[in-house]
Amino acid sequence: MSEKLVIIGGVAAGTSAAAKARRVNPDLDITVYTDDEYISYAGCGLPYFIGGKIASRENLLARSLADFAAQNISVKTLMRAEEIKPENGKVIIQNLQNQLTFEDNYDRLVIATGARPFVPPLEGVELDGIFTLRTIHDSVRIKEYLFQHRPQKAAVIGAGYIGLEMVENLVEHGCQVTLIEKAPHIIPNMDADMSQILTQYLQSRGVEIRTGETITSFMGNKSVSGLSTDKGEIAADFVLLSIGVQPNSEIAAAAGIEPGINNAIRVNAKMETNKDRIYAAGDCATTSHLTSGKEVYIPMGTTANKQGKVAGENAAGGNASFSGVLGTGIARVMEMEISRTGLCESECQALGINYISRRIKSRTAAHYCPVSGEIHLKLIVNQNNNCLIGAQIVGFAGAAMRIDMLATAITVGTTVEDLIDMDLAYSPPFSPVWDPVLIALNQF
Repeated sequence: MSEKLVIIGGVAAGTSAAAKARRVNPDLDITVYTDDEYISYAGCGLPYFIGGKIASRENLLARSLADFAAQNISVKTLMRAEEIKPENGKVIIQNLQNQLTFEDNYDRLVIATGARPFVPPLEGVELDGIFTLRTIHDSVRIKEYLFQHRPQKAAVIGAGYIGLEMVENLVEHGCQVTLIEKAPHIIPNMDADMSQILTQYLQSRGVEIRTGETITSFMGNKSVSGLSTDKGEIAADFVLLSIGVQPNSEIAAAAGIEPGINNAIRVNAKMETNKDRIYAAGDCATTSHLTSGKEVYIPMGTTANKQGKVAGENAAGGNASFSGVLGTGIARVMEMEISRTGLCESECQALGINYISRRIKSRTAAHYCPVSGEIHLKLIVNQNNNCLIGAQIVGFAGAAMRIDMLATAITVGTTVEDLIDMDLAYSPPFSPVWDPVLIALNQF
């Protein structure tokens, strides 16, 4: 009789685990339970569906129930895992359509329960017109609200990637947007001097930026009409909360599975938890930082897919491992692009790393080309070994993807000397004869 793999969660990590497990073991009995009605969708595309750049929610679906059925993978939607019983290899599942519960057995279990948006327990947070964005259902509700109510003043609380992308899409809906960030500057995982470039650009496009400001309550009767902060009041008839996520790890903790940083499920490089035959992956799990070596919680779609693949392979009898992350991220806000990888200066300082940084301003292409735009590039180097450990980019078309070259360099542990004579491609529409990366490296 074949072994049974049960996977809890059906978006990035869960479906990646299922697909990889099937490739590794064609005979494995695989069942996926998800409390969502949608599976295997591109959550990072949700702001663009709201803004109309993606015409249909169906375009966000990577794979369908039929696709998984064709691989002999059973996917059960609207089924929520309520309890894990590691001592006898069982999970308790609730059918969200009829509220009935039942038990299922497993030989191996992958927990891929993801994360949920953090909602502050503030007065008025339940008012109509206040949203979080995590699921396709969330995006549909937001899009319908924008078209039905035509809000004029939108407040986006939290200036990370999702918040910034929603600023662009709310502006395109005709909203006057205020971006509020508790940290001293927007994009808190970048350095202040780099984030200031984007701040000035957004202000030039009519976006009000308020940093170092904390929300204290929301105002309104049935619908939101504004919010209060520790610095005053802001009128808003639409509010997006984009202030981070919390791992859905409670079910694991209740089963005695060890938590790590941010209460995410602690896993090793093989995605194993402290409980035999139980794995975890994606936004509910920890990982390690390739530069600092520290346990971190950096929930990203890319990481979820990679961790899910490793968990699925190992749950099916393989021996894969996931080395960790650099926190590489990228976003576009209107015409401006941002990206980062590795450590920023504040992280180096917190870790006690002896570092040096250099920042340059250049062009994305030859200055005489119409596509040429401004690019600001910052590199951070460990002074003890001269290895590149961090990079940040802010600029226009063609700027941000250079971060992948730098993430590669950091991953393999290259020094400035190793990189300074890289034979990079050159053609005027793509780069100046001296690529901005080489210009920055030559500053050390």
